[in-house]
Amino acid sequence: MKLGSAAALGGLLAACQTTQPEVAPVEPRIDPVYLDMYGPMPQERFPVPAVDLRQLDPAYYRRVVPDPTGETPGTLVVDTADRYLYLVRADGQAVRYGVGIGRAGFGWSGQGTIAYKKKWPTWTPPAEMIEREPELEKWADGQPPGLTNPLGARALYIFQDGRDTLYRLHGTGEVWSIGRAVSSGCVRLLHQDIIDLYNRVPNGAPIIVV
Repeated sequence: MKLGSAAALGGLLAACQTTQPEVAPVEPRIDPVYLDMYGPMPQERFPVPAVDLRQLDPAYYRRVVPDPTGETPGTLVVDTADRYLYLVRADGQAVRYGVGIGRAGFGWSGQGTIAYKKKWPTWTPPAEMIEREPELEKWADGQPPGLTNPLGARALYIFQDGRDTLYRLHGTGEVWSIGRAVSSGCVRLLHQDIIDLYNRVPNGAPIIVV
């Protein structure tokens, strides 16, 4: 075969080949209901940004589900194994929230009550936490409220037999932590969820952590 013919054949073969176009990955479509549920809250004392739902497993979106607990309406039940908090309703349903819980050795379980609630609380680390993490000494008299405060937008204070357990239900902006065991014992919810829970739960509500 002559060189010219070989070149022509090579060109013909190249023309017959197809090139796979690069396709940008398609972001999963998120239901607008949840985009609204976890949207920004500019009306708050410290404006709360929208949740990046790409970081949150949809299993932990706030939902109304059939009550799996059998507890009295108004009871809060924290299922630490599945990382859910349930607020039992009177219609056989429950509001279910995704939560982050205390890591091994820092959890609490039992029955108690929500003694009181606070909006944008001050956080004061316990003495034993300061001993473990000396850098927290600067907050020995309390860390002012705000988005970087570990208690977040709201806190519900758990008491047992009239005594403070030092465990709280509280807000967080760390989306990745929901569904995991990461905290120093408290139960954390996204800011949007703890605000919703705060508005539904009265002081004195019973709570069970299992």
